[in-house]
Amino acid sequence: MTYHKRAISLIGIDALLVNIAVFGSFYLRFEGNIPAKYYSTYYHTAIASTIVFLISFYYFGMYRRIWQYASTGELLSIIYASSLGSLVAVSIVWVIAPFRVPIKAAILLWLLTLILIGGSRFIWRIFQENVAIERNCGMQKRVLIVGAGNAGVLAVRELRNGNYKHGRPVGFIDDALQKQRLELLGLPVLGTRDDIATVVRGHNIDEVIIAMPSASGDAVREVVEICETTSVKLKILPGVYDILSGNVTVKAIRDVEVEDLLGREPVVINLDEIAGYLRDETVLVTGAGGSIGSEICRQIAKFQPGKLVLLGHGENSIFDIEQELLDDFKGLDLATAIIDVKDKLKIDLTMKHYKPSVVFHAAAHKHVPLMERNPEEALKNNVLGTKNLAEAAAKNDVKTFVLISTDKAVNPTSIMGASKRMAEMVVQSMDKVAKTKFVTVRFGNVLGSRGSVIPTFKKQIDKGGPITITHPEMVRYFMTIPEAAQLVIQAGAMANGGEVFILDMGKPVKIIDLAQDLIRLSGLEVGRDIKIKFSGIRPGEKLYEELLTAEEGTSATRHKRIFVAKPTPIEVDQLERIVYTVREHGSLLSPPEVVDLIQTLLPEFRNSEQKVVANN
Repeated sequence: MTYHKRAISLIGIDALLVNIAVFGSFYLRFEGNIPAKYYSTYYHTAIASTIVFLISFYYFGMYRRIWQYASTGELLSIIYASSLGSLVAVSIVWVIAPFRVPIKAAILLWLLTLILIGGSRFIWRIFQENVAIERNCGMQKRVLIVGAGNAGVLAVRELRNGNYKHGRPVGFIDDALQKQRLELLGLPVLGTRDDIATVVRGHNIDEVIIAMPSASGDAVREVVEICETTSVKLKILPGVYDILSGNVTVKAIRDVEVEDLLGREPVVINLDEIAGYLRDETVLVTGAGGSIGSEICRQIAKFQPGKLVLLGHGENSIFDIEQELLDDFKGLDLATAIIDVKDKLKIDLTMKHYKPSVVFHAAAHKHVPLMERNPEEALKNNVLGTKNLAEAAAKNDVKTFVLISTDKAVNPTSIMGASKRMAEMVVQSMDKVAKTKFVTVRFGNVLGSRGSVIPTFKKQIDKGGPITITHPEMVRYFMTIPEAAQLVIQAGAMANGGEVFILDMGKPVKIIDLAQDLIRLSGLEVGRDIKIKFSGIRPGEKLYEELLTAEEGTSATRHKRIFVAKPTPIEVDQLERIVYTVREHGSLLSPPEVVDLIQTLLPEFRNSEQKVVANN
């Protein structure tokens, strides 16, 4: 039905209902016996009310609303329109009719109009919902919502707004004792999490949606383990990271991921502080096509930079993030630069051309086993590349330079870790001689980044296993990519120059626990469907990662998730000699020569082969 036909139909129905309300108000006021002298008043009221109410309904947009999804906003519009219509219509009749409308009749007119008009609209909504239920009844999933709070309400409303195409909610599970045996949105609270298995069997539940976005990872894990004893499909309402901007939709109710079991506390950032150093400024991000670099770009784009320069070596990844940002942020001024950070001349020319105010240096070789086999490339890219960028930044008056580092730089046992520790030293030494504020942000592993354990484990599960883990006691710190990117940007806003910021990584996680969780979340059984195999510690790996050296220690910052390490002395002359050697002879260095070079700056460094020899 077209808009005009629909509006005409509604106007006709409303005119009829208004006249019924007028008649009802007089009939009830005079208890079924309207005096003859009030006939004229009645006719005047009917005519005035019909005209005035229809105008009032139109004014409040009641003919432009889709009443199938009527809610509080639509109810308020009916109340406002009926109140205004009653007041104006009665006032007109009091002026033109021989006898005024009795006060009681006026009140009844308002009340009856409200009931009849409101009822007609909400009856239509109820009818549509029931039609949807009947239409989809044979193929509907029966859904149980875990969490009878704001998130649970969102989940139910999304299912209802989708005409139950994604499932019909049956009830809630909530641990709050005061909610037991009560109803929310017409659905009962059926028990606590201990009752999930019983409720699933008793109500023929097909799917469980976990609606606890602020719950701890242990709480989510417990619900997951309970649900695994049943045959239901498990989904989850996104956490805070997934709904930073925009409303939750049915599409956002997704399968449970291993990230949900970590229960990381949501990041709170100082929007005004960040906007103060990014808005209307030119910002350059290296490694912009990588996992961390691309997320930093997404976060920066929200703060309306004057220009965002995407610098990277891989053309495909830079193209992908460029297209994504152009689609998601209309009007964003983007520039791309396909450059190898080892190319000093091109880096200098690029810095001179764009003159960025802020640089985030995320480009790095980061794969530990690969860098053990190609150690000279680790020094060339991670140390020399950082030096090239830092010098160009200082020369072109960049205000803030942020190096993205890693926990593997602390007491490094790998070539990659040692090269990142040396990159930190490059940045710290540059801060002493330049106006630019040079800082480092150090954190552990990010879930879902390229080459991280989660994507690797998922591929192994898809192939039927086994999942390979280097050691049963292997432990790592983890955070999500958006979390890391937001804290990196926040740290840049806090920079005074020379700091090494440490991000709060929370509790360390055993890799074997992650593997077992992934197997279970895939609907499989550990050992029976997917086996776990231990392959032995790889060259350069440590069982436990650290975030600080023994000499550093930390002090708090104004952000509870960011700490700053105490500065440590740097042999600047020795560092410069190493950079010179890498610049002039880097490609010719043999693995033993790379190790010797590192040891001149980091005497305690030993790679895995040397440790074996030393122990023998």
